[in-house]
Amino acid sequence: MDKLALTHHHHHHHFNHNSSLHQKPVVAHKPKSRNCSLTCLPLAFETTTTTLSTSLQSSNPFLPSSFFHSFNDFSEIKSLDSVKAMHAHMMKKMSNKWDYETMAKSLISSYLTFGDFNSAAMVFFVGFERSYLVWNSFLEAFESLGGETHEVLQVFGDLYSRGVVFDSRVLTVVLKVCASVMDSWLGLEIHAGLIKRGFDMDVYLRCALMSFYGRCWGLESANQVFHEMSGPKDLLWNEAILINLRGERWAKAIELYREMQFSLLIANTTTVVKMLQACGKVGALNQGKQIHGYVLRFGLESNLLICNCLITLYSKNGKLELARKVFSSMEIHNLSSWNSIISSHTAFGHLNDALYLLHKMESSAIKPDIITWNCLLSGHALHGLFEEVLSIWQRMQDVGFRPNSSSVTSILQAVIESRLLSFGKEIHGYAIRNGLDDNMYVGTSLLDMYLKNDCLADAKAAFNYMKKRNIFAWNSLISGYSYRGLFGDAKKLLNQMEEEGFKPDLVTWNGLVSGYSMWGHGDEALATIHQIKSSGLTPNVVSWTAMISGSSQKGDYRKSLEFFMQMQQEDIKPNAATISSLLQACGGLSLLQKGKEIHCLTLKTGFIEDVYVATTLIDTYSKSGNLKMACEVFRKIQNKTLACCNCMIMGFAIYGLGKEAILLFNEMCGAGIRPDAITFTALLSGCKNSSLVDEGWKYFDAMSTDYKIIPSIEHYSCMVDLLGRAGYLDEAWDFIKIMPLKPDASIWGALLGSCRIHKSMEYADIAAKELIKLEPYNSANYVLMMHLYSMSNRWDDVGRLKDLMREKGLKNGHTWSWIQIDRRVHVFSTEDTPHPDEGEIYFELYQLISEMKKFGYVPEVNCVYQNINEVEKEKVLMSHTEKLAITYGLMKTKSSAPIKVIKNTRVCSDCHTAAKYMSVVRNREIFLRDGIRFHHFREGKCSCNDCW
Repeated sequence: MDKLALTHHHHHHHFNHNSSLHQKPVVAHKPKSRNCSLTCLPLAFETTTTTLSTSLQSSNPFLPSSFFHSFNDFSEIKSLDSVKAMHAHMMKKMSNKWDYETMAKSLISSYLTFGDFNSAAMVFFVGFERSYLVWNSFLEAFESLGGETHEVLQVFGDLYSRGVVFDSRVLTVVLKVCASVMDSWLGLEIHAGLIKRGFDMDVYLRCALMSFYGRCWGLESANQVFHEMSGPKDLLWNEAILINLRGERWAKAIELYREMQFSLLIANTTTVVKMLQACGKVGALNQGKQIHGYVLRFGLESNLLICNCLITLYSKNGKLELARKVFSSMEIHNLSSWNSIISSHTAFGHLNDALYLLHKMESSAIKPDIITWNCLLSGHALHGLFEEVLSIWQRMQDVGFRPNSSSVTSILQAVIESRLLSFGKEIHGYAIRNGLDDNMYVGTSLLDMYLKNDCLADAKAAFNYMKKRNIFAWNSLISGYSYRGLFGDAKKLLNQMEEEGFKPDLVTWNGLVSGYSMWGHGDEALATIHQIKSSGLTPNVVSWTAMISGSSQKGDYRKSLEFFMQMQQEDIKPNAATISSLLQACGGLSLLQKGKEIHCLTLKTGFIEDVYVATTLIDTYSKSGNLKMACEVFRKIQNKTLACCNCMIMGFAIYGLGKEAILLFNEMCGAGIRPDAITFTALLSGCKNSSLVDEGWKYFDAMSTDYKIIPSIEHYSCMVDLLGRAGYLDEAWDFIKIMPLKPDASIWGALLGSCRIHKSMEYADIAAKELIKLEPYNSANYVLMMHLYSMSNRWDDVGRLKDLMREKGLKNGHTWSWIQIDRRVHVFSTEDTPHPDEGEIYFELYQLISEMKKFGYVPEVNCVYQNINEVEKEKVLMSHTEKLAITYGLMKTKSSAPIKVIKNTRVCSDCHTAAKYMSVVRNREIFLRDGIRFHHFREGKCSCNDCW
């Protein structure tokens, strides 16, 4: 430490290290002050007058009253010259009998009042004994009247260089001042002088020295000073620990605390409290428990502050039961105790318990404060209980509490999630009336509320009204425009942001990347990634995940996988959101093998514990033809959420397992998970795919009567589909006529599909007419109707629809099927290049059909809507892509492996029949996922029971 302290050779204080500590103080000096001369500064003074103190105090009310005393010898002082004259008079009559301290305070007050700060500081340093309380009063007065703290240090340096002897109390305070103003060199010279002269530092001076080094020279220097000091002192250890805690050196502080205990030294209450707070912050639960043991051993459990910190420690580390035990063991609870335990319960979602504690708190004669109410508001908002948030908001106002900015932020979160825009505008008005709209968090929440309610104009107005905009506000608005595809406006905001001095950060750029991806602009998203690099930033996992997720949401699953490969080349590790997006892409493309690989990745990285990842994994397996694995993943989820239950119910639905879907629904409700609209969409889909008409009616009625959920167009569409597929076309038609919502394309499409199954032209004509009105450019509607006409040999109508399609420039949709064999995807398409093994495939298919006919297979030629002979129609049926894919799978895979084929449109009835016969002839399981659902063919039967 000696070397460190003596390294500085030149700076503005000019300390004289050659002066002796035993040299007598200099009585008169020549200062560098602009307002006084050192010849008028004594070390002893005569009394001053009463009028001096009263006149000074009345002329300057900012001076602390502790600096004024009554004197009786001199007349009123009206100028700085008068003060100097009085000072000189006191010097002449200097005697050891006088009350030096009283006179010094009067002189200091005088000099401060007339702005002679140097003289005031000089008198203070040499005039009297000083306590720490007097020091604080002096510095407060000095600064309140316009003096600068560094002037005090300059006077100290001048006096010290002239040999004035200062005791450890003065040096302690000066070191503290050096630390506060970051005067690193003066403090260093004081330490150097102390080392050179062998000054015997007391414990307070040592603590000040450590604190100075910690603030001005870094924690390593402070710890070095501590370790070089001899003799175990409780106060030194406590100070060393606190210095490391303030510098967020948690591990070092814990190490020092442990060594302190081994040295049998006593940690004071402040240290214990700060250590508990630190353990809570960094999740050091075991160390916190050890400190709890120390608290019990030394009988500190009656200390309210310590107990409150213990409650917070256990809560932050997920140990609510331990927090409760600490709270229950306390004989006395203050407001902070109640707020800590209530906050703990709200954080863990034990909201009923939190409300019960509020009741007990009020019963114990302790009134809740605004913090209590805000804990309840934020806790309910965090856990999605937005109706309760609104109720608490009203209740807190009823009992006389005026919501503050934290309250408004919580209520706005509830408004955002509940889409209560009108109420949100009322909250906005409240914030303006009460001056809360200036708060950064409130302003950003208001901006977020308008953006999520698709009110871009209101969001921009709220943004323009913000007096202080931070980077979050800019990013929110830029993202808002980007997510809605308004990239021109987003870029204008980006330019404006830079003009106003805000440098775009990764969040800014990631908002643009996500927007481009969501709108299918993959090239622009990738260009923005390059722009991020050009700006000096490094695209992170959020940047790449934004592209992967956006592409998945858009349905461009192949692009998602391509972006992931580029992300891996950049050596960016995926997070849970990345994994979820990748699984979504695998599910969209039914890439079972790729989904299994990502499943392995989730197991290795621990992401399988994330319920969102697990939910997406259920969806992937369901859509990739492995329902068994989907059920296995679902079974292993410990804390099942509504989302994962909905996903599993939909998995059962697409496989036509309606009864299993109903069973899971009942289990979910029995576990206290309340269904939502998505649950009923999945449940009704299960009923329609299994022809469970009575059950479908039961749950459709229960939506509004038992669960207060208003059926949407999706639910009405499911019911039309359910009734129509089951053959109740008249009931389906009546249902459409009385439904309160206007039928859309999904309703008429469901009716038309049912007409195809039951070959009913009566309602088919009506449905087709309405569909063509609603979707005049959807070729699938024309194709389906042509299929119906061809089955009825209405070739004139087929020709009419073909002419209509030509007039509108429509073509038959691109139909394809694919199968994955040995990690390679083989695509069979109506438009793309023929498969290289096409000849071999057709040869195998001819043989297969010959065998199938022996088992009773008869080609359904009415599936061909071309006016040609039946032989030609059979040839057309053979070219259907799903037949070719299944045949290729039978040729190229092992005899025991199931065949899994993906098709982008609904399977035709002939291919459906053919697949059943193929499963018998080749004794193979066949999974076929069409544009609607999964078909599992086994031993001549399909899981759909011929209802699809």
